[in-house]
Amino acid sequence: MRDATTAFLRHLERERNASPHTIRAYGEDLRQFTDYLEGVLGRPPSPEDVDHVLIRGFLAELHRRGLKKTSSARKLAGLRTFFRYLCREGRLERNPARVLLPPRLEKRIPAPLEEDQVGALLDVPGDDAASRRARAILELLYATGIRCAELVGLDVGEIDLDARMVRVLGKGRKERIVLFGTNAQGALRSWLATRAGLRPKSDAVFINLRGGRLSDRGVRALVSRRVKQVALTRRCSPHTLRHSFATHLLARGADLRAIQELLGHASLSTTQRYTHVDTRQLLEVYKKTHPRA
Repeated sequence: MRDATTAFLRHLERERNASPHTIRAYGEDLRQFTDYLEGVLGRPPSPEDVDHVLIRGFLAELHRRGLKKTSSARKLAGLRTFFRYLCREGRLERNPARVLLPPRLEKRIPAPLEEDQVGALLDVPGDDAASRRARAILELLYATGIRCAELVGLDVGEIDLDARMVRVLGKGRKERIVLFGTNAQGALRSWLATRAGLRPKSDAVFINLRGGRLSDRGVRALVSRRVKQVALTRRCSPHTLRHSFATHLLARGADLRAIQELLGHASLSTTQRYTHVDTRQLLEVYKKTHPRA
């Protein structure tokens, strides 16, 4: 089982061009499943040992441990992909995970910030390096709707300040071009001038105090501090700014497919879950844009 896992992870890296984060997640899920099988079978398992009963038992054990349904569904999807790979390789004749249905998930609709709340969050006081970096990070997150991981992965050469464009490497290593406005342009220009004097040790746009690339955790901590400083009464994360970006664009009449491209979504249905516009706003957009409204 462990040899098959190693081969599968190598396949993800070399042939599927999966991100390091995706490979780690698959590896951890398969390691957890293998440990469970060893405990049940009392010996090192092989893929041929696995049937749908063992997989169902694994999912039941996760449920007893209090794992969320979303996590269980992700692990089942990972097992399906793993065994599908083994079937294609001729190791197995059938996929034992295929007959199992994922747990029914509650549809959680993420709530965006109001425009004035975003304005308060982005209005970072101060003119030191930390303040300039915070303004640039928050402005860019809201101006582009990029993911936190995409933001910390940006290098200086991927930003065109004059054209107000940035090249982003998204999920599945897919590149896309996103735009940003004059507020983000000014904040970035100020930060990059400051960054140049901090002796950066990498090409990262956003660096930490040691000059290395700022981490995903560092950005989340920054957003959390700003939420406390402006006394927002609700939780907010970098992903909240992504939802707010999409919702505010749609509310002002942007085309849903254009938003899909900016967000880097493969499916339009995913983009629809990111947008929240009430009936009154939709009617206003309709009246302004439809030729016979």
